[in-house]
Amino acid sequence: MTDAIILLVEDNASDEELTLRALKRANVRNPVVVVRDGAAALDYVFRRGAYADRAPGEEIQVVLLDLNLPKLSGHDVLRAVRADERTHLLPVVILTSSNEDRDLAEGYAGGCNSYVVKPVDFTQFAEAVRQLGLYWLVLNQRPRSP
Repeated sequence: MTDAIILLVEDNASDEELTLRALKRANVRNPVVVVRDGAAALDYVFRRGAYADRAPGEEIQVVLLDLNLPKLSGHDVLRAVRADERTHLLPVVILTSSNEDRDLAEGYAGGCNSYVVKPVDFTQFAEAVRQLGLYWLVLNQRPRSP
């Protein structure tokens, strides 16, 4: 049996907590794995380093990716995911506080599937996360992994 994992790449503890609360409030039951920097995100995605022994059934359903991360930026993570044949179709949603046109353009040019600016208000943030969960975990159809 496959566990459809949500990979949350977030270095800000407050934003991590808000995201996890919002997912719980939206009754999203998928396991959430949190990594706090870009290098750890790639290690998890590519099953290397601390995540080399990650169970084969743990498949990432969607990546929620912050942009401003230690070690490697979210843009660097996105480029690495898109460059690899094994992960180039993996859904990546940029979930960030940046509403800079430059970041938005670079995110889509790099191949993100969606770009969401984190609302400041928790109620709005919770609704945005609920909609993300509904779309990416229930409605969206993805090709099977190669």
